[in-house]
Amino acid sequence: MGSEQDVNTQIVATVNKVQEATLSGNVIKASGTGKAFQSISQSSAIAVQDATDNLRNINTMATTAMGVALSQMLATGLTEPYAEILKEVNTLVIQSTTNFTSVGSGASKVLEDFSKGL
Repeated sequence: MGSEQDVNTQIVATVNKVQEATLSGNVIKASGTGKAFQSISQSSAIAVQDATDNLRNINTMATTAMGVALSQMLATGLTEPYAEILKEVNTLVIQSTTNFTSVGSGASKVLEDFSKGL
């Protein structure tokens, strides 16, 4: 076992080809870019999910507030301050919807801009 054995040249060539195919700059760059894109996609999806949850929660609270205000209007026969409350709640829903749209559009733009830079 003290003697050196030559390695088959085909094995050496194969190992070199595998290293070239997996460790070249282009492959490493493409792999890194793919991982970055996946991370940005996931973060964008989470942002949209959070905005969806926020919109759902705002709508639940708004529906409850509107129901209470309408109930008080009917019970008391008064329109004020309940009409103002309904107006403010409606404004809150509109702002929440605008926020949701902004988050979705922003997330989409981030992904689109990242894809263009690939």
